[in-house]
Amino acid sequence: MTRMQTMRLSVGPIQYFWERQRVLDFYQQAADSAAQIIYLGEVICSKRRLVKFADWLAIGNELKQSGKQVILSSLTLLEAASEIGTLKKLCSNDAFMVEANDVAAIQLLTAAGKDYVGGPALNIYNHHSLQLLAGKNLKRWVLPVELGLEALRDLHLHRPEGVETEVFALGRLPLAYSARCYTARSHNLPKDDCQFKCLDYPNGRMLKTRENRDFLVLNGIQTQSALTHQVLDQVTELASLGVDVLRISPQNTDTMRIIELFSAACKGRELTSLTEELLSMLPLGACNGYLTQQAGMDYGPQ
Repeated sequence: MTRMQTMRLSVGPIQYFWERQRVLDFYQQAADSAAQIIYLGEVICSKRRLVKFADWLAIGNELKQSGKQVILSSLTLLEAASEIGTLKKLCSNDAFMVEANDVAAIQLLTAAGKDYVGGPALNIYNHHSLQLLAGKNLKRWVLPVELGLEALRDLHLHRPEGVETEVFALGRLPLAYSARCYTARSHNLPKDDCQFKCLDYPNGRMLKTRENRDFLVLNGIQTQSALTHQVLDQVTELASLGVDVLRISPQNTDTMRIIELFSAACKGRELTSLTEELLSMLPLGACNGYLTQQAGMDYGPQ
């Protein structure tokens, strides 16, 4: 079996605020997908409570019965004592490993002696950070989306033994997080009375420039790229660099088919036709500039 064939696929946590039934339906489909790893949980806003902690555990148990490795993802930006309480409950669960998206989660998991995944929001920019966290039970880390192949190559020269690498392979790039909710702000609403406007934007709310060019996407406290980052063209190189997992971030449509395309690429299928089909499924087109050491909005070979 080649290195490319041994790369696994993961489904990242849903970034957007979807209706409860849509979430349940999505994970029923994911159970039959080619993805071996499924991340569950709310990572953006603690006010998004249509799917509760007990529901995530129930979904996780169903996915586990389907042969999936299930990871519970923590909130990315903690702002209130109640959110710390929820994080403690998450980190104390004995059913599933946790993806730490905040240093507070790392502290709780390390104190409990639990292994964890380091999420893409952690600032792991050099091998010193990677070594430090490996000594605190890190078992897999996700390359920060703004780093490229050269940085990945350098980090892998010193990658600690037993630590896997995951790369954000498909999805609108999570660029920034803020204490302010920009989706609410765009409706002239305060954050504390947002009226759950995120439900109206299952793929985020588009933000245009003054020249009417699609630029960014508002997703509650998160700001995303308008273009969809995709690394299908770099699958072979990522495998050669020792990447273990490719992450597919759910979008409103076609996620299961996208997983199939990445699975086919990992099995050695010719990339041209796969990439052509993939590009047709992306809302506004693709970018991969960060990965290939270009401007983030660019798309093309290195």
